[in-house]
Amino acid sequence: MRKKVTVVGAGNVGATCAQELARQDHADVVLVDIKENLPQGKALDIDQAGAVLGYECSVTGSNGYEETAGSDVIAITAGLPRSPGMSRDDLVQTNEKIIASVTEQAVEHSPDAVIIVISNPLDAMCHVAKAVSGFPKERVFGQAGILDTARFQTFISWETGASVKDVTALVLGGHGDQMVPVVSATTVGGVPLTKLVPQDRIDEMVQRTRVGGGEIVQLLGTSAWYAPGAALAQMVEAVLLDEKRVLPCTALLEGEYGIEGLYMGVPTKVGAAGIEEIVELELTEQERAWLDESAAAVRDVVGVLTTA
Repeated sequence: MRKKVTVVGAGNVGATCAQELARQDHADVVLVDIKENLPQGKALDIDQAGAVLGYECSVTGSNGYEETAGSDVIAITAGLPRSPGMSRDDLVQTNEKIIASVTEQAVEHSPDAVIIVISNPLDAMCHVAKAVSGFPKERVFGQAGILDTARFQTFISWETGASVKDVTALVLGGHGDQMVPVVSATTVGGVPLTKLVPQDRIDEMVQRTRVGGGEIVQLLGTSAWYAPGAALAQMVEAVLLDEKRVLPCTALLEGEYGIEGLYMGVPTKVGAAGIEEIVELELTEQERAWLDESAAAVRDVVGVLTTA
């Protein structure tokens, strides 16, 4: 019997994630959205692409949650995207209500699922999903670090002229302008980035990474979807296949990195149980200070919540 994944939200990110999951062909997918006919139409389109691309899974569109019953993973992409001039923090109260509602409905039908959140403001919405679901922290986490790291890797690849496959990087912290690209752990083909690129150029790439989401909003008039959808699908796959992959995810910290009771982006081991381990890195004094600043910014946003 195939495993099942529910993707809540059939917008750009949700549909991209559903398409990537279909191409992986490890599980059937249910795409849920409140907009009538939207999830059904996108699911049908993705199903028909299987005849071209060679995958066999079933993709179903629904306006309710009955068809999601028994899902192994619930990927939550619902919520309003940012528009030009709007910060992630501006979204918090509106999206809090949306995430609370969809989480409650999804877990009613899939009480043993792992929940992965991508909705913004990401760190705060993870708190909402955990509070509403009542799930243990291992089974509620978020996607941001993979996306932020991918942006950093891309900029490094362009700067060095090296294959992006050979760039090893990591971005920690909140999913906002205070995120922390960990330069001390960044290499290209095993060579430290600091040996290859002048500090001023590294600083420019770090800053571009921090505002990477905003750059795309200014260009498109809305948030990114290809890279976020692909990153979310990578996390879902790690759970479905029990891969034990070390991936940067937004996890609930209880003392790790000196941070208590807060969802933050950190290296984690992801498998069938969800977050199976939080990996603590040795950071420089500057990186540690930036991480503390990021934690303070996240606490400010979480403080606006009424659910968590």
